[in-house]
Amino acid sequence: MQELPSMNPTRIAIVGCGGFVGVHLVKQMLDLGYPVDGWDLEDRRLGELVGHKDFCFHHSDYSAPETIDDISKNHSVVIHLAALCNPSLYNTEDQRVIQSNFILPARLAEACAKEGSWLVYFSTSEVYGRTVSGVARGMGIEVGESNELDLLTEDSSPLLLGAIGSRRWNYACAKQLMERYLLALEVSSQLQWTVVRPFNFLGPEMDFIPGVDGEGVPRVMACFMDALLHGRSMELVDGGGARRCFTWIGDAIDGIIKILENPQASRGQCFNIGNPKNETDICGLAARMAGIYTQITGRDLPNPVWKNVSAESFYGPGYQDSDRRLPNVGKARALLGWEPRMTLDDTLRLTIDWFVQHYPVSH
Repeated sequence: MQELPSMNPTRIAIVGCGGFVGVHLVKQMLDLGYPVDGWDLEDRRLGELVGHKDFCFHHSDYSAPETIDDISKNHSVVIHLAALCNPSLYNTEDQRVIQSNFILPARLAEACAKEGSWLVYFSTSEVYGRTVSGVARGMGIEVGESNELDLLTEDSSPLLLGAIGSRRWNYACAKQLMERYLLALEVSSQLQWTVVRPFNFLGPEMDFIPGVDGEGVPRVMACFMDALLHGRSMELVDGGGARRCFTWIGDAIDGIIKILENPQASRGQCFNIGNPKNETDICGLAARMAGIYTQITGRDLPNPVWKNVSAESFYGPGYQDSDRRLPNVGKARALLGWEPRMTLDDTLRLTIDWFVQHYPVSH
């Protein structure tokens, strides 16, 4: 076991350990020999990890003042993953989204500042909002090919959110304000912090299938898998033209471990964790997924394979999307020696295979 510098030699705290990223991180930390204390409201993804000798699971949220005090006082490293981070909630559960992504983590950050704990905070690629070229096109300005304008860099790219009436940006705004608050606490109270900006992590255990192990509208991968598993057409919001970069969860976890193992390089830094080589538009994602699904299952695809729907009908009024999220990962490469490796097709194949193995195919 490699010693993580400045870490409590006995425990590391992970708040939101039962979610998609949390369960993969807990498993990797335990595999590396690091004991973990975790907090979450659910444990269905954790499975046998709950009984692991080096894992203490607290079946609760962390919002109570005494819990926040316990976390910050007894752990010199605190990883914050807990969040409402489903796009279907951003313009339907506004108040809860803002509380989950700013008000509650701000209290934990204040406690970490008081106790001298290092807070590793999971933000979102959505803090970047809309691209400069996307805003320009919306104003009728021609910008042509725009890779240079669109490349999102942690310390220089502007963060361009929509108007107040575009309620979809509540999540991104809360996360962005939390990042700014961390810096404010560093200045006022010497908080040690690191921010992770994830770019569309994919892998086993992500999201849910509606009516099976969750309700509502999951994120795009699970939405498309729900349709494929049930022989329905995949729904493309506004034609599926938005572009995203998808990142294998194993690559992402490697990046997080490198952050923990390099505190001097990581503290006071924001890191993009994503794979710029795995970019596709959502329509292209649907096409790739359909092809891989038929290869794995031998099942016929529905006719049509996909259909277009409006953002308002799918998510409700007040939804506005970003046109593209293309991460610059040069900082993580330079400071951490981290590089994503898994291709998009391999990422999709591994993720789709997991869904097929864990959910019934009903067509």
